[in-house]
Amino acid sequence: MISFGNDWDVLLTDEFAKDYYQKLRLFLAKEYAHKKVYPDMYQIFAALQLTSYADTKVVILGQDPYHGENQAHGLAFSVQPGTAVPPSLQNIYRELQTDLGCRIPNNGFLEYWARQGVLLLNTSLTVQANAPNSHRGKGWELFTDRIITLLNDKSTPVVFLLWGNNSKSKARLITNSHHLVLTAAHPSPLSVSGFFGCRHFSKTNAFLQKNGQSAIDWQIPDL
Repeated sequence: MISFGNDWDVLLTDEFAKDYYQKLRLFLAKEYAHKKVYPDMYQIFAALQLTSYADTKVVILGQDPYHGENQAHGLAFSVQPGTAVPPSLQNIYRELQTDLGCRIPNNGFLEYWARQGVLLLNTSLTVQANAPNSHRGKGWELFTDRIITLLNDKSTPVVFLLWGNNSKSKARLITNSHHLVLTAAHPSPLSVSGFFGCRHFSKTNAFLQKNGQSAIDWQIPDL
């Protein structure tokens, strides 16, 4: 039985009983048994375990997990300590430096954000090693749609940062006008020219403070 240890347990109980999720579970059992899959099966739901529904103030929506060794650990864009910072995250750090004057840290471990209410959610929560988008269309999109829909129902304003076309497709689920939706190109080197200059981090903090919430400290500490 999956346990998040917070309010997501009650909110997502019905989802795990649905037909699509049962099929996804069987698919994943075979994949983990016979192939190299990321993240570790005990880290699939790390984003939801670290950031409760009640605490979520900001959502950063990724695509699927990193597909290289020792990278993915269940948080979008984040890598495990001791792993080289991937190009997309390097570009996020560069934008943070320009936008807020943040120093570029010596690691890509983003748990510090998650513990402040930044839900680092990928659209698909698993991936086969060295095969990006390999678990696309297997059911994760329905699961993450449900998460976004639940967050849309929150009475407290939430900031949704949607980078790239996969993430922007979720904008249709965010219908309550008291939330803030910010879109930009994906920070990947292939599209980063449409990401640099977005100033999403300062805009997020201005919106949170305007709505009586504390700003996010975006400075990732050195390890």
